[in-house]
Amino acid sequence: MHHFLRDVDLLVRSRYSLIVIDTAEEDRALALLGELADRMALPLFTWSLTKGLRRGAEPVARPSQAAPAPPAAPERDPAVGAGWDFNRRAVSFDAFRRRDEPERAPYETSHPLQALHHVELAPIPALYHFHGLAGQLADPVVAAKLRDALQVLSGTGGALFLTAAGVEIPESIRPFATTVRLPKLRAADYRRVLRATIDEIQAKRPLTVEIDPPDVQRLLNALRGMTLSDARKVITRVILDDGVLSAADVPRVLRAKAESVARDGLLEFVPAEEGMGAVAGLAGLKEWLARRRIVLSDADRAAEFGLTFPRGILLMGVPGCGKSLSARMVAAEWGLPLLRLDPAALYDRYIGESEKNFRRALDTAARLEPAVLWIDEIEKAFGGAGEQDGGTSTRILGTFLSWMQDRTAELFVVATANDVMRLPPELLRKGRFDELFFVDLPGVEERREILRLHLSRRRQDPARFDVDALAAAADGFSGAEIEQAIVSALYGALADGGPVTTERLVAEMGRTRPLSRVRAEDVARLRAWAADRTVSAG
Repeated sequence: MHHFLRDVDLLVRSRYSLIVIDTAEEDRALALLGELADRMALPLFTWSLTKGLRRGAEPVARPSQAAPAPPAAPERDPAVGAGWDFNRRAVSFDAFRRRDEPERAPYETSHPLQALHHVELAPIPALYHFHGLAGQLADPVVAAKLRDALQVLSGTGGALFLTAAGVEIPESIRPFATTVRLPKLRAADYRRVLRATIDEIQAKRPLTVEIDPPDVQRLLNALRGMTLSDARKVITRVILDDGVLSAADVPRVLRAKAESVARDGLLEFVPAEEGMGAVAGLAGLKEWLARRRIVLSDADRAAEFGLTFPRGILLMGVPGCGKSLSARMVAAEWGLPLLRLDPAALYDRYIGESEKNFRRALDTAARLEPAVLWIDEIEKAFGGAGEQDGGTSTRILGTFLSWMQDRTAELFVVATANDVMRLPPELLRKGRFDELFFVDLPGVEERREILRLHLSRRRQDPARFDVDALAAAADGFSGAEIEQAIVSALYGALADGGPVTTERLVAEMGRTRPLSRVRAEDVARLRAWAADRTVSAG
């Protein structure tokens, strides 16, 4: 926080009169502005549509300083427009009042034009926070009045702050403006909120804390990405539900994250329960993931080797061979939330909206770090027809490549692709992803493992079946096709009242035409392309 305050202090002294804090955490931003006002010995005023212009947490005057004279009553400004009378009462800001004195609000400043007029005529440097003004900048009159106020602030050494995510600054105001981001919340910040919330609840009612240090760390990781206010609410809710704080509350915190993701509509929170034991084969991919898990479990040791959070992987291969299941496996093994981005949800009929949707989805995912971001069938987002779609897919690809290159959020991207030929070459260049994996059809031993898994899941004892014969009959089948053959055989047994036998399963597989035969040329072409470009996941 110290670096943030120092940087913003420098921006104000450099005469940037409009500073946009790109964040959804307005309470936190306002608290930091109070610290900044103390640091700079300037008064802080806040404005909202409902309360008008009011004094915030401004500093107490130092004995060696003479308090500046209060601003005179504003005169009527013709530029504001007819109907606004600023001469109805004199206003005294009394900038350096004591903190324990009650607030006083200038007369009739609820309209932004009135409030900006006061800012323009104030003879003292000050800091101003305008809540909700970002949504009114499309009004040319408000934008013009803001420019007038910013010109004055640039001369006096004050600044006006806006807090919002993705603010669009009008062209006429940009010379006065700059944008900053709040520093990331650290584990220590969430730990303080957790401790303070526990203390607050314990002061009012009995509370049992049954959580070990490793589970505390899991809980803190689950809270990451939330605002401090939301984190406090979630902690309070899970504790008050049963009067206990335990490891069982970690999934409940993750579900609270899921609710916030669902509200956005662009990302889906996917429950990830399939660990490595639930995924047959893919030994190469599993070993690669196991080696990189240490970055999460022992980040300090990884940092000693210069290792940072891994970037992600691209899984390509034959449909139905476990690419999507692998995304769930990564999240389950690493204990991270899984966020699914559906490329089809990005596209909007209005020009520019698709790119905004994509940036908003990436920003939402970044707020929930650390997490796994699963982009399913990535070719649907970036394999468009270029000019035939108005250049939308090209612009989205550019946004994604820039984000992949510059991002600092701890997001592990798992992208899956069925039709790799549609992917642009710049996406496949080394360095975009940590590794490109090819997921091929399962071999005979993997087919045996897949058969045992799916039979067990459906309450069938694998020991009753000739698994070797079934694996031979399933030659050329994907994992999904093996599963579907078992399901079909079970439906047949249920319908005619007969038992589920090896013979019934073999017969069902004989009636199935796997993709490797129906589209043999496409599968062969995909294998040939991947032979010297990717690493085998098996």
